[in-house]
Amino acid sequence: MCGIVGYVGQRPCSELLLGGLERLEHRGYDSAGVALLAADSTALRVRAVGGIAQLRETLQRHPQRAALRTARTGIGHTRWATHGRVSEDNAHPLTDDRGRVQIVLNGIVENHAELRARLIAEGAAFASETDAEVVAHLVARALDHDGLAEAVRRSLATLRGHFAFVVASPEQPDTLVGTRRACPLVIGHGEGERYLGSALVGLPDALTGAQALDDDEVATLEADAVRVLDRGGRPARTRRLALGARIEQATLGTHESFTLAEIAEQPRALRRTLRAAPSGPGLDELPWVQLCAARRLTIVACGTSYHAGLVGRLLLERWAGLRVEVDIASEWRYRDPAIAPGDLVLGITQSGETADTIGALRTARASGANVLALTNVPGSQVTREASAVLLTDAGAEVGVAATKTFVTQVALLAALARQLGIARGTLPDAEAERLGDELQRLPAVAEAARAAAEQPIARAAERWGRAPFFLFLGRHVGLPVALEGALKLKEIAYIPSDAYAAGEMKHGPIALLGEGTPVVCVATQSPVLDKLRSNVAEVRARGAHVLAIATEGAAGVIADEADELVLVPPTDPLLSPIPAVVPLQLLAHAISSARGLDPDRPRNLAKTVTVE
Repeated sequence: MCGIVGYVGQRPCSELLLGGLERLEHRGYDSAGVALLAADSTALRVRAVGGIAQLRETLQRHPQRAALRTARTGIGHTRWATHGRVSEDNAHPLTDDRGRVQIVLNGIVENHAELRARLIAEGAAFASETDAEVVAHLVARALDHDGLAEAVRRSLATLRGHFAFVVASPEQPDTLVGTRRACPLVIGHGEGERYLGSALVGLPDALTGAQALDDDEVATLEADAVRVLDRGGRPARTRRLALGARIEQATLGTHESFTLAEIAEQPRALRRTLRAAPSGPGLDELPWVQLCAARRLTIVACGTSYHAGLVGRLLLERWAGLRVEVDIASEWRYRDPAIAPGDLVLGITQSGETADTIGALRTARASGANVLALTNVPGSQVTREASAVLLTDAGAEVGVAATKTFVTQVALLAALARQLGIARGTLPDAEAERLGDELQRLPAVAEAARAAAEQPIARAAERWGRAPFFLFLGRHVGLPVALEGALKLKEIAYIPSDAYAAGEMKHGPIALLGEGTPVVCVATQSPVLDKLRSNVAEVRARGAHVLAIATEGAAGVIADEADELVLVPPTDPLLSPIPAVVPLQLLAHAISSARGLDPDRPRNLAKTVTVE
């Protein structure tokens, strides 16, 4: 989940690298570093624990800062630690024991232990605890016989895992070499300059073109040329990327955090995502013949996207009459899912780079399934794995905890379910028209939910901000919302929290409740609201304090059993997760802020999970 950026060209590149790392910093906040090739072809390496701000300060104090400012070739990295603790020694770029190469790597080298043992037996001295350092030693030793590109290609053949890395060497100071396997790496073109990066978002706006590497291709970049070879050493044709599809950068505005700004932006994100009429953007390009004929649809996703998929299952089953299964991608890909030719598999990933979701889609495709993807990032890896793509238009999301990407995923799944219901003949015309109107109302509904929730949530956060544990309950369409609310509280407020189907509470979780335990109940309009009321009564009988998220007009069903009530505007019951999740996002943010935490950069997390 690290971020990589590299530059070779005619301009001093230190600030270009730092700017790219700032745009990629959501991929890792543990440490950062750059390696720059100075005019005398020496490699200057600067690293710092922390974010890009700490790296900037270290560069400004560096005794060779003048040489750093004039270097025209360099690589940079922002780290999310996998192997090796967070320290300057483990920060990238990494080098070999002779200083012949500098490397930055995203991913995991799975056979690093055996490679390290072999290299140590050959006399190599390691300076870090990382798996990535073996790559530096392998490439450096291959340089004894080959140029940099061939040394990378030869080393690549010995590596197992999923990774992308870029190499620079003082011995070829006007060259960068990059390669990838299952982790993203893209090339950017400018006038007299070339870039490498983990994603287009990390490269400058003023590019003249971009292309994506495929697995085991090796790219050699010079200021005026790019050469790409496949794993056999033959020239490769790379996939061109559309520059116009890049998502815009986020702005903080007047908000205290990006997370809060993104919660406030949800109505606009919904409006953009649904702007192409009730059918939603991209639906016209879907394989409707296969969709209509499918026996079943399997949704695979991770984290928040998995919760959106749970809502999608209810939507697709009810509106489209389609049998739907939802599974965690990291589990599904390693069991025997019995996928048959003609089945549909939909992968949901905000970043389009989630390793487990991409791996699951590859498994599905190899079994003959029709593979679809739903993502927020055009040109991302998942768009190259799927035969058809659904794009949300949430814009850049800086906060690690997903907010606006969740509601846009749900909205687009709803648009898909409605359109598929029309195509399969399971939605009467009048109902389809009503649901189209409800979809178009969602931006206003989300905005009204935020306005209504701000004060009661602020009071709840003040009262329960120091509680050691929260329990979230929901049933039917409220359960995915409860799961998402508990996840948000864990992610940004570091509070242990559990989410359960309310009907299952008596099968264990009720033992956790004591006098005053905060229980958040998602009690929006649903077919099981009366049954949920009974579950809440059982909670209160154990002395718990109940905060209920309820639908205006239906709140009377739950009001007598709740200590606090947050009302959200009505919509179709299956669309209620969009307004209902907003108070839970605000609750997590308010408690995080009250505890003096940074909601945008929670510890141990990164925005994009490109490793298993």
